[in-house]
Amino acid sequence: MKPVLIAIAAPLLFAAPASQAHHAFGAEFDPNRPLLLRGPVVRVEWVNPHAWIHLEVTEEDGTKTVWMVEGGTPNTLLRRGLNKKSLMIGTEIIVDGYQSKDRSKRANGRDITFTDGSKIFMGSSGTGAPKDGRDPTER
Repeated sequence: MKPVLIAIAAPLLFAAPASQAHHAFGAEFDPNRPLLLRGPVVRVEWVNPHAWIHLEVTEEDGTKTVWMVEGGTPNTLLRRGLNKKSLMIGTEIIVDGYQSKDRSKRANGRDITFTDGSKIFMGSSGTGAPKDGRDPTER
């Protein structure tokens, strides 16, 4: 094989495992387990392929639990109006989403609602999440 072809093919071979790490909604989340989570943001991870928002939820028994909520890509969330200033630590939010299949404290976020009533769609399109008309790109 010519050296030029090896130089072109090698990065593609090594990139394959990273591209397989991205998953569809149905691989991790249950469309039959919708949930609403309320609480302050305690951490935000602006990482690819999905941003993660961590919020502290007060359970029915009064205990506090930190939930991890998956959103779209950081770039997608930025285009929709979410940024580091809108999701500062302590910001009270309501997340409408779906629980993980393993019933851990992880969810796929559909929408974020802020205390002023403003709402931002935070899901990622085309991943297999239930189509409910809230995703502006589904129309």
